[in-house]
Formats: sequence, structure tokens, C-alpha cells
Amino acid sequence: MSDGQARRDRWARLVPAGYSAILALLITGPLLGSGYLLLRDAVSTPRSYPTDSALGLGDAAPRAVPQDALIAVLSPMVDGGLIVKAILLVALWAAGYGAAILARELLQVTTAPQLVATTVALWNPYVAERLLQGHWSLLAGYAALPWTALAAYRIRSSTPLRRSRGARRPADLELPTDRPENDSPGGRGGRLAAVGPWGALAACLAAAGLTPTGALLAGCLALVLVGRRNMAGTVVLLLATSAPWLTATALSTAGSEPSDPAGIAAFAARAEPGLGTFGSLAGLGGIWNSDAVVNSRTTLLALVGTFFLVAIVATGVRAVVDGNASAETPFIADSQRAGVQTRRRLLVSAAVAIVLPALGATAWGMDVLEWLVTSVPGAGLLRDTQKYVALAMPAYALCAAAGCNALAQLFASKDRAAADTAQSQPLCQSMDEMPRAATTAAACAVAPMGRATTAVISLTATIFIALLTLPLFDLGWGVSGAIRPVHYPIGWQRVAERMDGPGDVAVLPGGMFRRFPYSGRTPVLDPAPRMLPRDVLQTGELPVHGRTVAGEGARAREVESLLLRGGPATDLAELGVGWVLLERTTPGPLGESKNTLAQLNPVFSDTHLALYRVPDAAHRDTESTRRAVSAVAHLLWAALLIGGLLLASRSRRTPQHQ
Repeated sequence: MSDGQARRDRWARLVPAGYSAILALLITGPLLGSGYLLLRDAVSTPRSYPTDSALGLGDAAPRAVPQDALIAVLSPMVDGGLIVKAILLVALWAAGYGAAILARELLQVTTAPQLVATTVALWNPYVAERLLQGHWSLLAGYAALPWTALAAYRIRSSTPLRRSRGARRPADLELPTDRPENDSPGGRGGRLAAVGPWGALAACLAAAGLTPTGALLAGCLALVLVGRRNMAGTVVLLLATSAPWLTATALSTAGSEPSDPAGIAAFAARAEPGLGTFGSLAGLGGIWNSDAVVNSRTTLLALVGTFFLVAIVATGVRAVVDGNASAETPFIADSQRAGVQTRRRLLVSAAVAIVLPALGATAWGMDVLEWLVTSVPGAGLLRDTQKYVALAMPAYALCAAAGCNALAQLFASKDRAAADTAQSQPLCQSMDEMPRAATTAAACAVAPMGRATTAVISLTATIFIALLTLPLFDLGWGVSGAIRPVHYPIGWQRVAERMDGPGDVAVLPGGMFRRFPYSGRTPVLDPAPRMLPRDVLQTGELPVHGRTVAGEGARAREVESLLLRGGPATDLAELGVGWVLLERTTPGPLGESKNTLAQLNPVFSDTHLALYRVPDAAHRDTESTRRAVSAVAHLLWAALLIGGLLLASRSRRTPQHQ
């Protein structure tokens, strides 16, 4: 390869990476300042602690495992708010860049269509709604999807397909025999090349497994794409990377309990203006919480944006489906056949990811899901069906890139046909209409086809990007400023420093959501469980659309009921409560709790918080065996994440025989 070609290849790789970084920064811009992410379900704090709840061993279901444990381990060294913002920014960048790489490898498109794929992956309602809902860790799973598809494709293409008995490869497909020993299948380079895609898949599944839902998203996609011969290895990797929340589910009492069936209707996908439920989902929207919807999607711009997105995707479906490797071709390169099968399976996955959530919003679909969550432990992960629309993103990105390329080629072919027609006639129809100096061959020459095609592709990509971004203009700059950092009062740090004795923490007012003066008008999850060094009891109850979806925290409900009716402090102590935290500046039920607080020992008080010590609190420690098992599961997850990244990176750097 010449130096000029190498420079062009490097530039072609840098442009999508830089474009993805620009979009990610444009979306998360306000978060780059000092402060902490505190919006609905997103809670970042200066420091968190490896409590039982962080390990998923508390009374509530382990929905934030292993993300809470990761922050708890890293935050003593790096500010926890910075960690969360960095993960979110890297996740968005990786989602866009991964879509570009997927389009380049599966479609062999140039830079401009890759930028269209990046735009589809980043600038869409799904990203906006999950940001507004505070699902930063779910977006890490979302970002892993194109990379998971890429790793699965490479695994599939490196696995020789079985051929009928007695069949032989044609001579022109035989592997060369004069390659260096180090690049042979048994050599060091060959071994690295073989295991590199598996390392990449392990890293993808681990990154997606920052939350249980992310693990399911990436795991489903990997199992669909790797092929039957690689299925067993993929299942092993999926179970290993999901070990933190699987072990937490098995070890905690809440993990084996059925979920409240009321959550199915509460979390069902929602129709947007001018669109039915199916149309909203096809446009990558339709989240259950109407308050977590970008403003432009509450108007007819939702219809306009969905029309443009679906139309752009539709232009490339045929190009993605078609391929040179057909089922009737007896001998074809394994990688080429794997590419066609990967593209087709991604399309099927996208269709299923849209149709099933739409069916889940119907009456009979809700009945099926209610039966699942009440009969199958852990099936509560399925109640927010709109989450799984993320599986459509890789196929959407591929189709948009293919459509851009196909339309540009169509326009260029028409231009070429017109040029060929013109060449069969005098190039300048009337010399009298032009100056004599303009009658030269240069003035009448037709531009080279390659250059014209590049210009047409760039113009088509620009139009596609404009059609994708303009209807969703308010996604930029933190979804029009809705996502911004907050600053905690110093009292939180003082409370954490004073909490030096045993016992769990009960919090007043009742409920899990707060409205602090410093957090704005949007309800936010109580930061106490991540801010304090002791386990904070939470009921897990979620207010949705005027109804309450019950949680798994039975002991937390008992403690909250005791406080609200003003029960005796001795009952709190028997329940293992050693501390009561009163959050003064947020609305919520207090009941007769002042009667209970009067029996406690004041420890700290300011305008925002008041901390009380419960006398003679019972000591309730989690069994050391359970914590040890959970710690091993988290270490396994971390090892697969880091080791997979290193293995994949090293195998890509190893020179292979050409």
C-alpha cells in the first residue's frame, strides 16, 4: 500500500470518529461543566460506597448492577460525577462511531454514507428520551450494539462453513501456502486473529452488561448473529459477563419475587402525535413517560421526523438485503456470505424489536406480559418494552448508509447517461452563443465519473443528515438544556462523615423521588442510597401516570409505614434501622414521623438535612459468603471487559499476511 493511500485510509477512519465526537459533545454539552447528573433515574454523586445495595444484595431488585459497584470502587480515586459523565460521553461517541464502522465493514461504503449511519445512531428520539429519563447506563448498552454486531460478524466470517461431503474449493479460493509461519493458523498472529473477535465480543457484552437490560440487548443480538457453530461460546460469554446481576438475583430475596403486574400497563409503549404506537416505535420513539419526551416530539414534527427517518431507512433496505453470496452459490468466500447473513439478520432483529413492543402495548399483549412477570422471576426486566427498540438501531444505520450510497449511484448513473448522450453530439451546440475562448476542450469536457460520484454521494449524505437532524433540533445542547449538572449542598458530605455506626438508613419524606431546590422541577431519584456509606432502605415503589407500581422492598415499606404513623424507636431498632435522615427541602409525606424523631438522638442538622441516630439498633450484616460471591462475580465482569478490550486491540494491531 502506498503512503498516499495509507494517509487516505487513516483520514477516512478519523472523519467518522471526529464527527461522532462532535455530535456526542453537542448532545452532552451542558454536562461538561462542574457538577453532577441528577435527572429522574440518573443519580451521580461525588462518592459512593460498596454497600449491599451497590452489590445488588439489598431488599430491592438488582437493577443497577454492576454500575453502582463500579462507581463505588472508582469514586474514591476519581470524582463519581466525572466518571458518570465520561461513561455517557464515551457511550454516545462509541454508538455513532460503531455505526460508521459497521457500515464500512458490512457495506464497503465511503465516508459520507458512514456519517449518515452515525447520525441515525446518535440523533434519534430513543437517545433523547433515554437521556431525559436518566438512563445513562442503558445508553452504554445501546452503544455496544453496533460493536457487538461487528464482533459477531467477524466471528462468523472466521468460522469456515460446512460443505457437502466430497465438495472441494475451486483452486482460486485455496488458501496460500507461502505465508510466514507467524501468520499461519497455528502461529502467533493466526491465533491472535482467531481469538481477537471473541475478545471484542466479551468486551461488548461486558460493556453492555453495565445494566441487566443492556446485557439482554447485546446478548440477544450476539446470539442472533454468531451462527449455530458459535452459539455455545457466546452463551458462556453472556453468562460470564452477566454474572454480577445473575448472582445478585440468586442471592437477594427480592430477585426471586414476581413483579407487580400493574407495571406492564404503566410502562407500555406510548403513541406520539400523528403516529400510532407502531409508528412511534418505528421512529425509535414511544417511551412510556410522556414527561421524558423532547418537546419537538410533542408536535407534528414527530410525524415529520418519523417519515423522514423511515423513508431514509427504506431507501437502503434492498441494498442491505441483496448480496453476491446467495444460498445457491456453492463456493463463496466465507466472509462475504457471513456479511450477507449478518445484514439480513440485523433487519429481522429490527423488525422484531419494533413489532413485539407494539404488540406488548395491546390488551392481549399486556395480558401475556402480566402472566410472565407474575410467573417468571426476573421477567420484570421485560415490562419496559420500548427499551428493546434499541435493537433496531444497527439495521437502521446500515439501511440509511446503503440508501445514501444507492441514491447517489442512481443520480450519478443518470448524469453519466446524459454525458454519454452529449458526447455523441457536438459538445457546444452553438458556437455563436459562447465566447471563442470558451470553445476549448477544457470548457466542454465532462468531469471524471469518480469525482462526480464522490460529489453526489457527499451531497446526498448532507441532505440525509439535514432531514434526520432538523425535525429533532432540540436534542442538541443537553436536550435544550434539560440535562445539566447540579451542585449538592455541603450538608450531604457532613451527613456521610457522621454516619460512623452500624444499622441501615431510613429516609423521610416517604417515597423514592424528590424535588430539591437545586435539582429543578423534574422529580429525581433520592441520591441518599449512593451518597451515604450505609444501606438506605427503599420501597422500590414507582409513581407512574397517577398510579403506583409496587416494588420489592418489603422491609423498607414496613419501616416507612412505622415512621409515618409515628411508631416507637424500639421497633425501628428491631428492624435493623440505625439512622433516620430527614430531607427538609423536598415535598413528600411525613405523617406523624415527628413523634418517632423525638425519640431519636440528633446527630447533624442544617437547612437541607437532619440526621438522627436510633438507639440500640440491631446489627444486621450480610453474610460474608454472599458478599464474597458477589465480589468474585464483579471481578469476573471487570476482567472480561478489560481483557476483552486488550485482546481485541492487540489482535487488530498484529500484521496479517495479505
